[in-house]
Amino acid sequence: MTFCPGQLGFQVAKRMEAEKAHKLAVWGLSKGLVSSQQRVYPNLACNAAGLTLDNPVGLAAGFDKDAEAVPGLNKMAFGFLEVGSITPKSQPGNPRPRVFRIRENEAVINRYGFNSKGLDYAARQLDKLRSSGVKLSPLGVNLGKNKETEVALDDYVLGVQQLGQFADYLVVNVSSPNTPGLRGEQSPEKLVPLLDAVLKERSKLKNLPPLWLKVAPDLTDEDIEGIVEVFQTYPVDALVVGNTTLQRPDSLRKSAYKLVGGLSGAPLLPISNAALAKFYKLLQGSTPLIGVGGVATAEQAYDKIKAGACLVQLYTAMAIHGPRVVDDVVGGLSKLVAADGYVCVDQAVGTASN
Repeated sequence: MTFCPGQLGFQVAKRMEAEKAHKLAVWGLSKGLVSSQQRVYPNLACNAAGLTLDNPVGLAAGFDKDAEAVPGLNKMAFGFLEVGSITPKSQPGNPRPRVFRIRENEAVINRYGFNSKGLDYAARQLDKLRSSGVKLSPLGVNLGKNKETEVALDDYVLGVQQLGQFADYLVVNVSSPNTPGLRGEQSPEKLVPLLDAVLKERSKLKNLPPLWLKVAPDLTDEDIEGIVEVFQTYPVDALVVGNTTLQRPDSLRKSAYKLVGGLSGAPLLPISNAALAKFYKLLQGSTPLIGVGGVATAEQAYDKIKAGACLVQLYTAMAIHGPRVVDDVVGGLSKLVAADGYVCVDQAVGTASN
């Protein structure tokens, strides 16, 4: 997806081919080439999903796949950051072109396919970050599986073993549409042994990072009920709803219908919100929810919070509107919370479902 540090850089990057712009953005942020957006909004401070945060707006996985851009991302208004998805072995991902902007719909379709430099590279990057002495925003590590791996849980266990020590939280990502068979891991019969193995491995870590599970927005009601039933047994710290969608809404530009890959951005918002609301209704607050998909404004972030998300994440909005959108969302969210008379953002969680 397209993003370049600084609005001026963004104006240049948006004229480039999408993946080249993405690489330029990661390089620029790896050098810290972005002005600080950090501001304090007391009514946005929160404790959620095992984390203590300055604000509930985070970076979704997919932008900083190999933990290279954190020096610059750390200067931005995000309350927390997430790197990955990281696979055990390095892999190139799918053939190019594999990222497509759909500007009139404020959307992106990608089929990256978990391109990753692998666990060893990511471990070196994360170790360097932790050893730098710089205070970092809470940092999550999103784990994926290699395309050729037959038993998925083996890859996730390796991820916990090698990267868990560096993570403020870990995410088991079984929701990407671009790795064959991955979404099948969301079924209860696959999810139970997967979570069992990952939680056992997590228990061996001294830092015991919270464990989140990331699921797709395209789940059926039966799928959602199955996942909720699993959560009654396994102590997962949060559920991330969701990822990109394979759906193609009628509003989408017709020429984009045939593009293979996951759709993100504005058309994803109602789809992801519907899935979020269903999970919130069934879980009844027993599991923290992180709302992802289509957030580009403070109002949209607030809608997810009122629908049941204690935290929200964004990514595609930066590709469409530039890096300034993060500061706009965070600052605007503070005003919306205050306008509704809440002392802190936690008080707004789930209010639309009451």
